[in-house]
Amino acid sequence: MTTIAVLSDRTHWWQSRAVRRFVRHRLALVGMVMITVLVLACIVGPLLLPYDSLYVDLRARFAPPFSGLHFLGTDPLGRDQTARLLEAGRISLLVGFSAMVLSTIIGTAVGVIAGYRGGRVGAALMRMVDAFLAFPSIFLVLALAALLKPSPTMITVIIAITSWMEVARIVEAEVRSLREREFVQAGRMLGLSGTHIMFREILPNVVGPIIVAATLTVARAILLEAYVSFLGYGIQPPLPSWGNMLNGAQQYLASAPWLAIVPGLMITMAVTSFNFIGDGLRDALDVRNDHM
Repeated sequence: MTTIAVLSDRTHWWQSRAVRRFVRHRLALVGMVMITVLVLACIVGPLLLPYDSLYVDLRARFAPPFSGLHFLGTDPLGRDQTARLLEAGRISLLVGFSAMVLSTIIGTAVGVIAGYRGGRVGAALMRMVDAFLAFPSIFLVLALAALLKPSPTMITVIIAITSWMEVARIVEAEVRSLREREFVQAGRMLGLSGTHIMFREILPNVVGPIIVAATLTVARAILLEAYVSFLGYGIQPPLPSWGNMLNGAQQYLASAPWLAIVPGLMITMAVTSFNFIGDGLRDALDVRNDHM
């Protein structure tokens, strides 16, 4: 009987309360489906198309959507718009995910150390966070992008070092509320090092808020990359991104509006999807909902 009871208490992760709450969040599911389709299309799509993003057909310049093999039309140079859109999606999504990972690592490290150490160390780190937050992030991104040679890697780093502060604030507040809990006191009494307690004992207890913040950071990073590339300081042609596709389409809004509409829709879809997923994760991982 005891063995049966123990086995019956074991549940897989997909049977957890958090997953059930996430599945009940309809907008989060919509966002998950949208971003899954978008990522798969950007990964597999370019391999299935008859043209690549750099193929030029001057005889097919400004071909409208649904014309022959050019499903979404062509640009002013006759390049296939579908191929460029999917290739741009690879770059924009890669920049967004990479910037999220880097900014989350920086923000988590700063937040954990500031929240656990407290005192002068914590105050100095949080004043540094305040100093970064005092500057509008878009101006800081533009200034760094204008000074440094633009490339996907450099844009990723620039976005990451201007996006970690929100994660640091969230983590610092969570760690500060946990550092005097019984399990932390027990770790100190056992002689565990501060580093071990911070990153092996406390950090696993703040994974939920970090995941939510990271999801929203992806949306912000994609939007920042598009904004910087649209202004000409980000990803440079002929390498496509959704932002520089909008930049190249602005002078053809009247004659060929599809050149701007399609990449704009892709940016909107990606950002909206990650925001929906972030909202769903926030509700699913909120421990207060366990008592509801």
